[in-house]
Amino acid sequence: MQKEIDVPIFDLVISFTNTLDLISPLLVNHHKQVSYIAYEISAEMGLSFEEQKNIMLAGALHDIGGITVQERIGALQFEAENPHLHAETGYSLFKASEPFAVIAGIIRYHHNWWEKGEDFVPLGSHIVHLADRVAISIEKEKDILSQVDDIVSIIEKQSGRMFMPSVVHAFKELARKEVFWFNATSQFIVQVLKEKVNPEYLKMDMEGLSIIAKIFSQIIDFRSPFTANHSSGVAATSEALARLLCFSTREQLMIKIAGLLHDVGKLAIPQEILEKAGPLTKEEFCRIKVHTYYTYRTLAPITELSDINRWCSFHHERLDGTGYPFRLKGDELPLGSRILAVADVFTAITEERPYRRGMTQSEALAVLNNMSKGNALDKRIVELLIENYGEINLARLQAQKEVCEDYRTLFAEHKDKEITFC
Repeated sequence: MQKEIDVPIFDLVISFTNTLDLISPLLVNHHKQVSYIAYEISAEMGLSFEEQKNIMLAGALHDIGGITVQERIGALQFEAENPHLHAETGYSLFKASEPFAVIAGIIRYHHNWWEKGEDFVPLGSHIVHLADRVAISIEKEKDILSQVDDIVSIIEKQSGRMFMPSVVHAFKELARKEVFWFNATSQFIVQVLKEKVNPEYLKMDMEGLSIIAKIFSQIIDFRSPFTANHSSGVAATSEALARLLCFSTREQLMIKIAGLLHDVGKLAIPQEILEKAGPLTKEEFCRIKVHTYYTYRTLAPITELSDINRWCSFHHERLDGTGYPFRLKGDELPLGSRILAVADVFTAITEERPYRRGMTQSEALAVLNNMSKGNALDKRIVELLIENYGEINLARLQAQKEVCEDYRTLFAEHKDKEITFC
């Protein structure tokens, strides 16, 4: 009997934000800095462990609703223009899921100014707001201690206006300590955070992970309306195939999670490449190829997800060794990754895109048959899909329809995010 997995929430969040940071060098370590500064302020203010934990995680995820690079970089301005858009999106993504419901509320109001006197704004939001503004005030190319007086002055001038006075006071107490600044700008910042809040106390089971994986898949896919429901289709197809292959209930959930997370590495791919309607250039395809490597590296630090990681990261490998990026072949590919490979191809060729229609059943089966005959895809899995085409395709369509509704709801006010292909 397999042991139940407990996944460290902290490790998962940090790995995810590390990949998000790859979008732009301007964003590197920003979420971790905000997380650390916010945590230290909450500790200085004497808040409970639970409050400190939630504020730390909210700091790590505070800009998660900035789906586009432009939104996230725009939020780095000290007085950002229309900052509430990404905050509201982040709230909408997390509000219905435990253990992130409280964190969602903190994220929602982390750009609200103190002077407005809004009683509904959580204290955590005021703390993350100030921590965020401190982090963006740090100039990476300058010695940190030489900047302290200027940063403190900037924050102090906004006390009672942008920032809650008691939060400013706590920050000023921390600012007197050199170690606070060294930690905030250190390459060891993740290690420091782990020492502050023991990740052993922050874990979730597989059911919880599946909920978070769905949220992360939406952050991955919603960057482009072209792929807004792709991961949900891969997850549903993989889960259906695993069930037909007599995977245990737990293993079916694992492969569903793998399907939801298989493209996490695409967070590091420029949006213009993901949204290109025509054929990719050789250089663009090279950029696309790296996404599976980033998926692997994103999940590698979480040893509890080693099987899921292999299934995720090998979904572009081929049995004949012609896949990428590891060039694995034959028995080197676990059954889970073979299922993901078939599910990914099937979903990609059958789903509608704004620039092309999805393939019909006969067209799709011809592609899958040719790939299995050429020993690219596992013949047994392809045959299983063909034999159960109606059932599997219905599961894919239903899952993708649900995500389309989530997309429409989330981006109701974004005309540039309109989805018209499902």
